[in-house]
Amino acid sequence: MKRIGILSSHNGSGFDTILEACENKILDAQVVLVISNNQNAKVLEKASNKDVPNFVINAKKYPNENLDEKITNLMLEFKIDYIFLSGYMKKIEKNLLKNFPNKIINSHPALLPKFGGSGMYGRFVHEAVIESKETKSGCTIHYVNENYDEGEYILQKSITLLQDEKVEILEEKIKELEKTAVVEAFLKLIK
Repeated sequence: MKRIGILSSHNGSGFDTILEACENKILDAQVVLVISNNQNAKVLEKASNKDVPNFVINAKKYPNENLDEKITNLMLEFKIDYIFLSGYMKKIEKNLLKNFPNKIINSHPALLPKFGGSGMYGRFVHEAVIESKETKSGCTIHYVNENYDEGEYILQKSITLLQDEKVEILEEKIKELEKTAVVEAFLKLIK
């Protein structure tokens, strides 16, 4: 059984999706660790309610420490096989990348390589997609490397946009699509 660690900054909807797939035996895996850089992240409460060990690691809590090293050591201590970024708003650094090559997975709410990179997350992505008059959007599940949204793709799923697509509605559609895509990607990875 594969062991999954989650890095999340806010609600952790990806945590919910993966946990549910594990609990329903869709994935032969378990979520064994959650780390957030935000002490008020809802994902911490969700993890506590499911008895998943969870930690806050940020510069406020550990002012003079190497946070990358701290996160990496926890992931190693919990014998993590895969790390999933569930709305994690920090750049993944060298130490973690070196220790988990092609084991860190992200879901991006657009069809990369379009609408990726620094500052392209959440609502900003959907606004850019609509503004650019795209006819399709979707999500990309990809490996994480040293650059935002540039890692090798695991899979992409797409939907056709309505003529008068609204940002809020598109955001909801993509969130639903991501739930399916994340589980499919992990099924591919942990066969």
